[in-house]
Amino acid sequence: MRETSENDGGTTHNELSGTASSRDIVQAGQVHGGIHFHEQPVKDPGELPGPTPRQLPSDVHGFVNRSHELDQLNAVVAGEDGAPLVISVCVIAGTAGAGKTSLALRWAHQVRDLFPGGQLYVNLRGYDPGEPVSAQEALRRFLLALGVRTDSVPQDLDSAAALYRSLLADRRVLIVLDNAAAVSQVRPLLPGSSDCLAIVTSRSRLSGLAVRDGARRLTLGTLPRPEAVALLRAVTAGYRPEDDLDKLTELAELCARLPLALRIAAERAASHPYMRLADLIADLRDESALWDALSTGDDDEAEAVRTVFAWSYRALPEDAARLFRLLGLHPGPEFSLHAAEALAGLPSNRTRQLLDSLVGAHLLEQTAPDRYQFHDLLRAYATSQARQEEPPDQRAAALRRVLDWYLHTADEARTRLSPALPRIALPRPYEGVRPLVLPDYDAALDWSEREHTNLLQSIRVAATAEQDQAAWQLAAIFFGARSSSVPVTDCLTAGEVALAAARRQGDLVAQGLLLTELGMDHSRINQHADSLDYHQRALTIRRDAGDRFGEADSLNLIGLAHLSRRQLGPAADHFEQAIAGFQELGSAHWAATALSNLATTHYNAGRLAEASAVAHEALAAHRALDNQRGEGNLLRVLSGIERERGEPRRALRSARHAVDIALTLRNHALEGYWLLALGDAQQANGELDEALASYHRSATLHRRLRNRSREALAWNGTGKAYRRLDRHVEAAHFHWRAAATHHELGDAWNEALSLSALAAALATDAPETATRHWTEARDLIAHFDDPRAASTRRLIEQRLAAAG
Repeated sequence: MRETSENDGGTTHNELSGTASSRDIVQAGQVHGGIHFHEQPVKDPGELPGPTPRQLPSDVHGFVNRSHELDQLNAVVAGEDGAPLVISVCVIAGTAGAGKTSLALRWAHQVRDLFPGGQLYVNLRGYDPGEPVSAQEALRRFLLALGVRTDSVPQDLDSAAALYRSLLADRRVLIVLDNAAAVSQVRPLLPGSSDCLAIVTSRSRLSGLAVRDGARRLTLGTLPRPEAVALLRAVTAGYRPEDDLDKLTELAELCARLPLALRIAAERAASHPYMRLADLIADLRDESALWDALSTGDDDEAEAVRTVFAWSYRALPEDAARLFRLLGLHPGPEFSLHAAEALAGLPSNRTRQLLDSLVGAHLLEQTAPDRYQFHDLLRAYATSQARQEEPPDQRAAALRRVLDWYLHTADEARTRLSPALPRIALPRPYEGVRPLVLPDYDAALDWSEREHTNLLQSIRVAATAEQDQAAWQLAAIFFGARSSSVPVTDCLTAGEVALAAARRQGDLVAQGLLLTELGMDHSRINQHADSLDYHQRALTIRRDAGDRFGEADSLNLIGLAHLSRRQLGPAADHFEQAIAGFQELGSAHWAATALSNLATTHYNAGRLAEASAVAHEALAAHRALDNQRGEGNLLRVLSGIERERGEPRRALRSARHAVDIALTLRNHALEGYWLLALGDAQQANGELDEALASYHRSATLHRRLRNRSREALAWNGTGKAYRRLDRHVEAAHFHWRAAATHHELGDAWNEALSLSALAAALATDAPETATRHWTEARDLIAHFDDPRAASTRRLIEQRLAAAG
């Protein structure tokens, strides 16, 4: 949300939804559903006629962990006493390449001695590009392995299945049915005896087996991060130097922690011991070259990854396959039902049905109600299929629909979150696009927090697709509705992309708006010279375009840029011009905002009477407008004025009220900043422990917001509280950190204040060092000519004279 007042440096803020320090988090224990059995007596199979099949393929080399899943499988067997199994079917389901076969074979080898009747195995090739293995063919193979003569194998399915069950009736046999696509492939191969167990692997849920045959399902996800890294290490061990854990973790994530993809990437790394892991990771990040990057030079294994995905994809009904392809065009890796609906141009109910089918095939993962995501590799495969199979005009239309959905839904969020911002004229939604209706502030904020990654990606995707109007409009709307979790650097990158798009269109109003947003973002990361440059460029463009509101807006923002550099005279001049401009236009909200900034300027200059008068005028205006954000900012200013006037209780009330407003708005940037005022007021009231807590929370929030300047302000406040507790060592430490940060940021004023506080903490134990720091502080503020600066210089001179 954009609010151009000093409380946030003229930035868009809704920072950091849900930080742990705001409330206790109770993590409920989870009971994982294992596979259970009832103990029952079992007959001794005795001597079994005919051959004992041993059809298991070889065990998997370098199998890593999966201990939880192995424990679930171990729960199926009754132990060494040979107790019967109540369940006779277990389905291991999961996405292609997740290691279902590897898990099944590893466990089968571990327990094969518990199945003395033998082990049968068949790859049903349910998702193979060729014909799958039919139940009839699988039965033929099994019957031959059990000793049935070729000419005695029944030709019809039912007879063959009956003979198969009869032969297994007195045996304890493990049957592994690998790569099943449908219940019809599996059911004729199930044993009829509770002494036998069938392990089925599939990319589908095979729900019919659970309903009719009592099967239990074990869903195999991707490898946990430590296990994925362990697999990479196992494959590369002995072939290359020890790789950095962070890089291995990054590589594992890029491979979606899928064992097959991990092995391919690891084997490439092992075969190129002098190739930096960072180079392989860079290749993997280019999705368009993903499959080439995974190639080991021996195409069999690289094609295996592509092939297993193709098996699942080619088994889909056409509508589901089309949706899968189109989802590969979605700007981000995670998406909602409604975004998928826009991509496909289908009704919501039909889209949900198709998404459910993709989830059932393990080509998608459902992460929350009506929310889905791809693994990276599957997303790359979907994108590849879209490029190969979708006509260019159909791809362009699908992309336009989803971009339009994000644009209009973001506009709805912006209206709720920043109602005072002028509306941006948008074209009507694309045919078939149904933007969300967000009923209130909280709903809009929730949506913005969920979708900020997709919105940022949408800006880039639109520009790449030469949809320039969509690109700049997405950015302009996004900046007024963005979630606070968006890193500023990401916003700067997206903003420059959008600005280039606006220039290509020759739209001066759009350029002025985007320059303004970029200026505010540079201010957020303390790049104040760059911020001022962007705002001055915006002012020129807006004047040329005859944009009077934009001109007043830029004047206000230029005032903020001067204020952030403690150029208080130019700041006040620009704020007064902005106030006049907004008032001429009848823009009460923005006139009140500029008044707030003028009040802050007077307060910073130490002109308490002028600051109080303007602050009360602005506070009344914000309350009349029901603008809680503006009200909270003025309460912060008034808290400082009241504290300096010797009214600590009033100062505390004002600061607490401000922080309460920030919490109500769920705005952590405001909370972090206004906590500084609360900490100062708590100190003034002798509540030192409470002050330390406020400063700590403020520092934590600002660190996560990457606002180093305000984090340093929190450190300096912490130092003052420790000094009042006679803990001078801790005080000196925090003052030194604050001074160093302000020095690095080029903030002479706050560096001087921190150095002066550091000197006070060191005055008793290190008087010479204290004198040096006071001298440095005095010199740093020598050029400031406002009343507060003059008063501060006099105080430092007095301390130097006393030390003297």
